[in-house]
Amino acid sequence: MASLEDLVGEWLKLDQNPETHQEIQSLWDAGNTEELERRMRVRIDFGTAGLRGKMEAGWARMNDLIVIQASQGLCAYVMACIDDAATRGIVIGHDHRYNSERWARLTAAAFIARGVKVYLFQGIVHTPMVPYSVKKLKAACGVMITASHNPKHDNGYKVYWENAVQIIGPHDAGIATAIKANLQPKSWDVNAIASSPLFQDFTAQMHDCYFQELKHLNRSRALNGNVPVKFVNTSMHGVSDRFVAEAFSAFGFAPYIPVKEQQQPDPEFPTVRFPNPEEKGALDLALKTADLEGASYVLAQDPDSDRFSAAEKDADGEWTTFTGDQLGVIFGHRTFELYKSTGKPINKLAMVASTVSSKMLEAVAKVEGFRFVECLTGFKFIGNTALDLVKQGYEVPFGYEEAIGFMFGSEIRDKDGVAATVFFAEIVTALHNQGKTVKSYLQELYDRYGYFQTSNSYFICTDPLIVDRIFARIRSYDAGEHASASFPPSYPREIAGLTVTSVIDLTTGYDSTNPPTFKPSLPLSSGHMIQFRAENKADETRIVLTTRTSGTEPKIKYYLEGSGKNAQSVSALLSKVFAELGDIWLEAGKHGLGRA
Repeated sequence: MASLEDLVGEWLKLDQNPETHQEIQSLWDAGNTEELERRMRVRIDFGTAGLRGKMEAGWARMNDLIVIQASQGLCAYVMACIDDAATRGIVIGHDHRYNSERWARLTAAAFIARGVKVYLFQGIVHTPMVPYSVKKLKAACGVMITASHNPKHDNGYKVYWENAVQIIGPHDAGIATAIKANLQPKSWDVNAIASSPLFQDFTAQMHDCYFQELKHLNRSRALNGNVPVKFVNTSMHGVSDRFVAEAFSAFGFAPYIPVKEQQQPDPEFPTVRFPNPEEKGALDLALKTADLEGASYVLAQDPDSDRFSAAEKDADGEWTTFTGDQLGVIFGHRTFELYKSTGKPINKLAMVASTVSSKMLEAVAKVEGFRFVECLTGFKFIGNTALDLVKQGYEVPFGYEEAIGFMFGSEIRDKDGVAATVFFAEIVTALHNQGKTVKSYLQELYDRYGYFQTSNSYFICTDPLIVDRIFARIRSYDAGEHASASFPPSYPREIAGLTVTSVIDLTTGYDSTNPPTFKPSLPLSSGHMIQFRAENKADETRIVLTTRTSGTEPKIKYYLEGSGKNAQSVSALLSKVFAELGDIWLEAGKHGLGRA
């Protein structure tokens, strides 16, 4: 193990940024070994999400040196894996956060230094523009500098592979290894980028192509301009305002009312603690604006505009903020209706959702005859699953995850907040002309396919050993007299009066629904992750409960969904399941688990 002095010395030798160089020097001079250990001992991990962390000096943080080394490693790996990588090039974009533009240029400089063509966006873009352009330009890879909806002190480095989808294994491990083999910075010079023959500016062309593609989502062109629906939109201090405004114009909608305090890109995010539309209170300013302006709908994107949320005002003046799962089934069913109207064979339609998302779209698929496939959480898996289905002959026009991420069409296999915004507005338009609201449409879906309600949250546990003990107990919960070859006795057999009907453990690699091997079809998880399905046949109530650990936070997360004939019975059931999960399965009191 390297000494702290060696770690600091290596940093001071390589870092040419005067500010971050001085940060570490000052900590060393002050003898602040505790802070230095936090920043220097463990290198920031390069995973399937690329890099994301706090902007500070040190090997464990996001800074110039880390970005240069990551870019050099990525470049070396791409050139080793893709024969024509240098001529196909890399697409690079950035958001408005502190350091984002400089890190995009440092990334470009690292690739140019190796003789690789660089498509560097000029000015801020929303994240989906990078994967869209990777596909359109047939680039070898893409990088987006963004921390999405993280707090203002964070930034990130998101990587897309040549298939225009976020990287998955084994590329993440391969890139991480290549980074460690390319730590000596080759260039800090960003001033010469524009004069390099390898620099390509396709910003205007990609912008125009993207919005032309976006128009294909619009199926109510003749009605849009005459519908008196008022929308309020917030970009959450992010990049989306000008992109959503142009999308509204492309669809023929009247301009929306912006939340002026949050309209312009601002890396300080002054009006929200967490710039995430899902967070409690994040939409308060938008709802207040809508009340003042007499608007019926609030639309919201996260700061890099790859996520979307919406709220609707009812006749009594009460607001309903739709969950990611509710939006997912609304978007999914609308996509099904539009696909069906084309006369194409329904059995060639497929949709994708993450395994922790609602099973309501699965229920729709069973009734209507299209294929539904679930995959691990994250659009790196959703996008790749969609591409696999396309290879099998399916059309995959929609996919989603419950964390307000939605994928539309065939040109972007990633979540897109701009596309989601105008598709939602198109749905509002179509429903309004039928005398309906989005909420009434959702109720129609409940009446047809059953009522589904989610209750997702987490328990806090800072001791990894306790977490391991909790999951070990769940896996040996019911050992003994109930042993059988087809259903191992280790897992709980009932919860809140419901009988457990299936167990999928993506940590140990067990799936009770897949005899005779009992091996899961989904990839294994690096952390703890178990999904249970349970039902009461007498009253036709069901639950799906997924428990998993977080890779970045001291949390045991749970994703709980109940379904049945009516809202009252499902809501009561979820309360019982939550109580038993915490008190009996996880023994929250015994282990001192914090509750969200």
